[in-house]
Amino acid sequence: MKKTLISSGTEWEKKFGYSRAVDIGQFVIVAGTTAVDDSGTIVGDGNPYEQARFIYQKIDRALRQAGSSLNDVVRVRTFVTDISRWEDVARAQGEVFENVRPAATLVEVSALVNPRLLVEIEVDAIKGAPTSS
Repeated sequence: MKKTLISSGTEWEKKFGYSRAVDIGQFVIVAGTTAVDDSGTIVGDGNPYEQARFIYQKIDRALRQAGSSLNDVVRVRTFVTDISRWEDVARAQGEVFENVRPAATLVEVSALVNPRLLVEIEVDAIKGAPTSS
């Protein structure tokens, strides 16, 4: 089985020894993703909903690079720094996965790498996974 590393090209990947995503066989595992754009700017400062929306755009891009899509996601792990704002993040997730409905976890953490980052999301996908209810 071939393992392909998907990179977003940020300095952090080499510095900390990780990949945006790993494509291995039919599986795509996307690393914890935050609302930082390609130029290093935080998107949605102070707004967990906007951060989550942007994060899902980044995740979608990584999945597409691996020949997958958000429709193939089977697991979502979401980390928030303020659980009282969970509904903002859940709304963004619901918009993305309304019909996909992957297994999901949402937990509060004490902090992320930058205090302005409010949300971090990671996903696992299986290419071509059919959805049934």
